[in-house]
Amino acid sequence: MSKASNAELPRSVDPYRLAEQNTVLEGEIPLIGLSRFREAILGYGEGAVCRVRLSFTMDSQRRRIVSGELRAPVDLECQRCMNAMHRTLDSEFTLGLVTSDEQAQQLPKELEPFLTDEFSADLWSMCEDELLLVLPPFPLHDRNDCPAREDLEAYEPDGESAAPEKPSGENPFSVLADLKTKKH
Repeated sequence: MSKASNAELPRSVDPYRLAEQNTVLEGEIPLIGLSRFREAILGYGEGAVCRVRLSFTMDSQRRRIVSGELRAPVDLECQRCMNAMHRTLDSEFTLGLVTSDEQAQQLPKELEPFLTDEFSADLWSMCEDELLLVLPPFPLHDRNDCPAREDLEAYEPDGESAAPEKPSGENPFSVLADLKTKKH
């Protein structure tokens, strides 16, 4: 197995050749180079990078596979207090390399397809897609760390969620029943 380590992960590689050689690539992608991802987050520290480790292999069916691990420190917007919160996004994934939709449909369910050209794959785009997939849909500070904690406690004393009002014994549709029985 060959192993290549770069300070910056190459943008484009021949993934099929790398899979045939059981290659492991390790490197970094500057977050400033991932425009779609930058738009989805609040921000990141100066010079922040996504650390990447990619293993290119072939399985027993001779399918080319890339397994990866990503780690990126970012700032997200807490949906409770709307302030910045620092998080490190982690992703582990396994993709099947394909050149057509027909090949993608033939992959086993445990493999997500990664559509490539015959001799070229954009690793930065692949990593950006994976980072977008691990973004939390509603980022929230831990309850005790959130600046909006006092407001929450005003609505939910003692950290308990506010108890729902007990339903009254009266049926809210009884008025409709009265209208039905009255003749106009």
